[in-house]
Amino acid sequence: MTSEPHRRAIGSLRAVALDAPDIDLLATFYEQLAGWRRAYGDDEWITLVSDDGWRIGLQRATNHVPPRWPGQDHPQQAHLDFRVPDIDAAAERAQQLGASLLRRNERWHTLADLAGHPFDLSANPDDPRTTLMGVMLDCPDAKALSHFYAALLGKPLTYEADGMAMLGEDGAQPVLFQQVEQYTAPRWPDPAYPQQIHLDVTVQDVDAAERAALDIGATRLDGAGSNWRVYADPAGKPFCLVWD
Repeated sequence: MTSEPHRRAIGSLRAVALDAPDIDLLATFYEQLAGWRRAYGDDEWITLVSDDGWRIGLQRATNHVPPRWPGQDHPQQAHLDFRVPDIDAAAERAQQLGASLLRRNERWHTLADLAGHPFDLSANPDDPRTTLMGVMLDCPDAKALSHFYAALLGKPLTYEADGMAMLGEDGAQPVLFQQVEQYTAPRWPDPAYPQQIHLDVTVQDVDAAERAALDIGATRLDGAGSNWRVYADPAGKPFCLVWD
């Protein structure tokens, strides 16, 4: 266990974005499972929001190749961790909504959503709500990648152990990291090596933020729009710097 003081951030976490071939179908699934609400939507992107401040983006990927958890031939790249009052009841409800059960044990259940993205359900019997505890990124080196995102997002390193790390306090949209063997990095935008999930990071001055991100180990990728640019972190995972 460790705790570091907050440092000056390059940007702030805006959204966790999931790729899917049918974003309306996936949005309906998470609305019914987690009680999220639609804040924006068009044919290419839907933004869902939670009562505790999470923003989840759903991005249409017409050539989406779903993960095949737990192997690295078609890796998940990242997953969402939910807390629920009863994991058995929540898993049954998720399956009724179209999810697939991947693994069950006493502490948590792992399922795949309608786009194939794995997610975990863990028990929190003192809270009747379904809440998003955090987003977990797979990586070859949890220590190295957590330190990169600590500098990018300005979140404190609150937990570090062998092959695991966590940024941010519980309840404050933490980002977690788990080290996996034979890690296979995305090769965005190659659909054969999909990103599956990416983070959007809000910045004020994109040119200054880009210089700072490159200085800590990011790589500029060939993707940009009117208010976003695409980069890869040191593990090859794409992320976007976005601005208003």
